[in-house]
Amino acid sequence: MFAFRPERSTRMKELEKIYDPSSVEDKHYKKWVDAGYFHAERDPDKRPYTIVMPPPNITGQLHMGHAMDETWQDILIRYKRMQGYAALWVPGTDHASIATEAKIVAKMKEEGLTKQDLGRDRFLERAWDWKKQYGGRIVEQLKKLGCSCDWQRERFTMDEGCSKAVLKVFKKLYDDGLIYRGERIINWCPHCKTSISDAEVEYEEQDGFFWHLKYPVAWSLPLPAPRPCWEIRPSPCTRTTNATPICTAKRLFCRWWGRRSPLSATRMWTGNSARAW
Repeated sequence: MFAFRPERSTRMKELEKIYDPSSVEDKHYKKWVDAGYFHAERDPDKRPYTIVMPPPNITGQLHMGHAMDETWQDILIRYKRMQGYAALWVPGTDHASIATEAKIVAKMKEEGLTKQDLGRDRFLERAWDWKKQYGGRIVEQLKKLGCSCDWQRERFTMDEGCSKAVLKVFKKLYDDGLIYRGERIINWCPHCKTSISDAEVEYEEQDGFFWHLKYPVAWSLPLPAPRPCWEIRPSPCTRTTNATPICTAKRLFCRWWGRRSPLSATRMWTGNSARAW
């Protein structure tokens, strides 16, 4: 006959009702970084696979678009590591100088300061301080996302090495005749006194006018146009909407130019049809 001694009951630890990632994720991520799991070295026995992170601007902090983009890159780089590639994911941040300058100037305005008050050198000091503050915040956000970047290779687009590389490559492209300087229509900011990209332009729709000009020819000749008269130029072809008939002559006299201008158009447009003159 056997006698069983009842074991002392152990109570299972109660799970938290709400998952707290800070108690789990931070320590594991730190362990991965310290162990060098994300670091890549050149290995002749492995095929290389590299992703250069599109650098987020240091104008603020990451948003949902960044989170989605970094997730896709992280999936790819981890997958290639598991396949045996020498996989490198290079992280970095971008200066976005014009937008960053606007942010710094706005901050200075709150303090009652202007760029002229500080001067170039002191303003640059503020710019680098801004980079340290917001660039560091972006890096910490990337780490919070779990991005498996090689943080030993972190770059900033205004670092000395990157700046020298840009100058060297663009000079070589110019010397080789692969790029050239030319006149282009640009977006000019009258406040910043510099050119800006299309992405930085704030577009605004405005109601325009339809101008009718009468040129002195053999008969009165209205030329409807959506631009003011000082932008109109006689051309070999005259366009119009379907609702407005337009006649063209071989020559017309323009009072602004003070001379007769030849025209090669020989058709009259009426609605959708055109017939010989």
